[in-house]
Amino acid sequence: MNLLGAVPVWVLLVGAWAQGLPGMFHLPCDSPEAEAAALVAQDYLNAQHTHGYKYALNQIEEIKIITTPGGGEAYLMDLELLETTCHVLDPTPVANCTVRPKYLTSVEADCDVVLSNVGGVLSVTSFKCKTEESTEDICLGCPMLLPLNDTAGLELVSASLASFNNKTGNESLFALEEVGRMTSKVVSPRLLYQAEYIITETNCTIENNNSCVPLPDPQRGFCQAQGGSFGNTVDCMIFVRKTVNGTNDTVPAPPPVVHVHTGNLLKPGLRHHKLTYFHDPDSSGILSAESHEVVPVVPKVTDVPATTNALNATDSLAVQPTLLVPLCPGKVKHF
Repeated sequence: MNLLGAVPVWVLLVGAWAQGLPGMFHLPCDSPEAEAAALVAQDYLNAQHTHGYKYALNQIEEIKIITTPGGGEAYLMDLELLETTCHVLDPTPVANCTVRPKYLTSVEADCDVVLSNVGGVLSVTSFKCKTEESTEDICLGCPMLLPLNDTAGLELVSASLASFNNKTGNESLFALEEVGRMTSKVVSPRLLYQAEYIITETNCTIENNNSCVPLPDPQRGFCQAQGGSFGNTVDCMIFVRKTVNGTNDTVPAPPPVVHVHTGNLLKPGLRHHKLTYFHDPDSSGILSAESHEVVPVVPKVTDVPATTNALNATDSLAVQPTLLVPLCPGKVKHF
């Protein structure tokens, strides 16, 4: 953790606290301000996530606001997000994406996010996420999540992609770009495999399919397949290209800002694509990479009970009423 970059700002905050001006306060997790900040964080996290599926906000667990010396604010948020069925390349807005149900082995992400609020404009400055599979509501007969390098699952991917290429009649063949998830379940008397994967357009055709490479500006699609040694079925959706000013000019895909997947994406045991774990480009030091906690930046203000004789009429007017209703966590949106 690099605290040097944070010293000038946070030393001033501590100084303000010492003068009786605490720099941190809490917002209700279900307030419009908290909701707006959480959605900014959700969209930013999805934009950094270059593999797997989009994530949707499920619950705001905590929000703290720190006033900065320049007149801005820093939002420290603890968010829970759930994996949806929309791949990150799918142009469908995350608000219209379906959250994957628990019985299909849902994936949850707990994220600490820091946002800055300058002039009413919210922007994410750093975040840290822990992504895990949910083991709740797993039932007998439910699909079981497989490693992304499972041999039988990859055989289904290969066979179903060949089926798609053979029946589409497209000029260009498609190649596998990424496996999203694979599952298996028993459908007596055999084992049924299911796979979701991304395909990309190549320079190959049915007549010439040697040394295929992706086109410079390829079409991409999302495929869902199921089957086994007895055959397969596959359904692929080609993503609609984004356009510029209503023309057919495609928008070039921006380079990923954060890339968590290095080396072999299908490393042994990996069963789902995780959100980026840690991102702090400015070395703010607010989030610790070693733990899943937000580093405290302002000492906690301890309320000292005052005696009756110590309070005069003016002091009594300054006492703030105690809020008994819990501010956080916020309501659960999905499950």
